[in-house]
Amino acid sequence: MSELSVPHLLGIKYINEADIQLIFETADHFKEIINRPIKKVPSLRDITIANLFFENSTRTRLSFELAEKRLSADVVNFSAAQSSVKKGETLIDTVNNILSMKVDMVVMRHPNPGAGVFLSKNVKASIVNAGDGAHEHPTQALLDSYSIRERLGDVAGKNVVIVGDILHSRVALSNIFALKLQGANVKVCGPKTLIPKYITSLGVEVETNLQKAIEWCDVANMLRIQNERLDISYFPSTREYVQQYGLTKPMLDRLDKEIVIMHPGPINRGVEITSDVADSEQAIILDQVENGVAVRMAVIYLLASKIK
Repeated sequence: MSELSVPHLLGIKYINEADIQLIFETADHFKEIINRPIKKVPSLRDITIANLFFENSTRTRLSFELAEKRLSADVVNFSAAQSSVKKGETLIDTVNNILSMKVDMVVMRHPNPGAGVFLSKNVKASIVNAGDGAHEHPTQALLDSYSIRERLGDVAGKNVVIVGDILHSRVALSNIFALKLQGANVKVCGPKTLIPKYITSLGVEVETNLQKAIEWCDVANMLRIQNERLDISYFPSTREYVQQYGLTKPMLDRLDKEIVIMHPGPINRGVEITSDVADSEQAIILDQVENGVAVRMAVIYLLASKIK
């Protein structure tokens, strides 16, 4: 298979395992390119991409922008986080205004779940979902799986635990879909109040004890506590959360094996993980950042090849 089965990347649940492998093989090629002295390729010289961020984002936006520029695409940035673009029609109007500038692809982050799907049905452009509410964040899940594959050789058969606020996390949901597609075993770990009721229907087990979870896993993906999404108190205090679900060096030292530590960032140091864990050899957090550019280059390149 040399092309994706879909014209957009709206979520992991819309793609298949062959798509994931194609993205990874393409990312391998781009990763080699971005480590050369000249990091640019002319692949998308005639493609224009608009980055629409209706929610604040630094790392994802920069990663996409860098990926687009490495491919020599023309890039238009639109930050609507401060503007009043919140309603459905206004979303289409905004995008249509941008598309009238002859844009081929839209990378969008939006606070409403399903915004990307809605857009894909209403505008003529290839859509990449850069995060829609607490729903999906497909490129993050792809770069996470790609980073596991790079460190451990394969994702199939690996035990992966996702720790933290599963309820509000689009990273968790996309990761669960991606890991299950590739044949990994997945558990989630966190306070009961932050684990959605439907989670077991996705073929995922729940573990409430962090020490037991890390004894079981090959990889621990530590999610950020999203204070901005916690409209009510889901746990008594940050201090209590840290005592039960914060990963520390002594906990890792008690294991009879080395596990891989991941974090989608930005890290609240001393909350999800301590600094000595974040900066340890077991952590692949900076690899995830580097791989994010290669994986996003692959996604954009493969979708663009369907436009022409």
